Amino acid sequence: MNTATQSLRPWLERVRRSWRASPMPAFFGWWGSELRNLLPQRWRGWFGSGADWQLLQYGNAQWRLYRSGRDDMLAAWDDGDATQGRATLEAALRDVDSEDRRLALLLPPAAVLRRTLALPLAARDNLRQVIAFEMDRQTPFSMAQVHYAVRELDTPAAAGRFNVELVAVTRTMLDPLLARLREQEIVIDAVDLAEGRGRLGVNLLPPEQIPHRARPRRRLNLILAAACVLLLVLLLGQWRHNREVALAGMQTEVESMRDEAQQVASLRQQLQDNAGAAGFLAQRKKNTVSALALLQETTARLPDSAWLERFSVDNTGRIGFQGQSPQAAKLLDALKDSSMIVGVGFQGSIQPDPVTGNERFYMTARVKQPTATPAKAADGGEAP
Repeated sequence: MNTATQSLRPWLERVRRSWRASPMPAFFGWWGSELRNLLPQRWRGWFGSGADWQLLQYGNAQWRLYRSGRDDMLAAWDDGDATQGRATLEAALRDVDSEDRRLALLLPPAAVLRRTLALPLAARDNLRQVIAFEMDRQTPFSMAQVHYAVRELDTPAAAGRFNVELVAVTRTMLDPLLARLREQEIVIDAVDLAEGRGRLGVNLLPPEQIPHRARPRRRLNLILAAACVLLLVLLLGQWRHNREVALAGMQTEVESMRDEAQQVASLRQQLQDNAGAAGFLAQRKKNTVSALALLQETTARLPDSAWLERFSVDNTGRIGFQGQSPQAAKLLDALKDSSMIVGVGFQGSIQPDPVTGNERFYMTARVKQPTATPAKAADGGEAP
């Protein structure tokens, strides 16, 4: 497990640096502060702003406790009484949430060695190890003589390099203070350097002595974050389901409209076909001579002494009529100048009828088709 943790540490450090360099921490800090200000005063303690740092300083055989960012002293006790320190500290911090309580030992600036170094960018992933190798060259002490911390600086550096600050304190100076705090049963979270009303922001406490604090609120936040992610996934799934249902409804509506459009197109085609057929019939009727007109024309031209026994007109315009006449041969002249009948001729021979004494005949002819109306030329005159 330790090997896996060590292999993941460079990657975690890169992620942590990228997060700190982004504007997101400041944004979430501002947003959380604004949301807390909207809550009632008695509820704001449940939504703390994170670690509440208390600063502990030692001087003139006396311990003094301050709140970070303030000048007023919360408590003070002498170094000689081991039991008084713990009780005084607990009494001073009784209003601070135990989960958010953080205690830092501040060292005076004169007791700490600070030096600015310019390192290659490749050293970022193993910064403490690189500084450990450089300790003998950069300071008058060896690794066994100091406790140290390193922090990156935002100051500009040469291309391919970045600036860091090495903060080191001798073990002979820090270890006795840590021993006195252990005698008083006071647990500290960091050893830092005093800077103004607060702290510099490094931790000179050896890594093996940094206390591990349970954070139930973090677990609760993780559970709430997981619940939010789950609700977001469910919301997106419901949104997608609603879109699929709406899409299926639209597809059904489109299919229904397509069927209706096909029916309308079929009806339109049928209407056009019917209109074309009606126009064809009207044109055919206009261009076709009626059988009644043909019969009237034939009756008007035949002499009164002739009569017809049968008269027929087929679809091709062929006329056939049969009858009797005293002089059947003269019927050709009677029908020769007709405006409706052309091509008159006898079919078969003329035979006498023994009963009536007249000549029986059978004639064929064709209906004279009317000439089409000449088309008009483009200039308004008649076409040739």
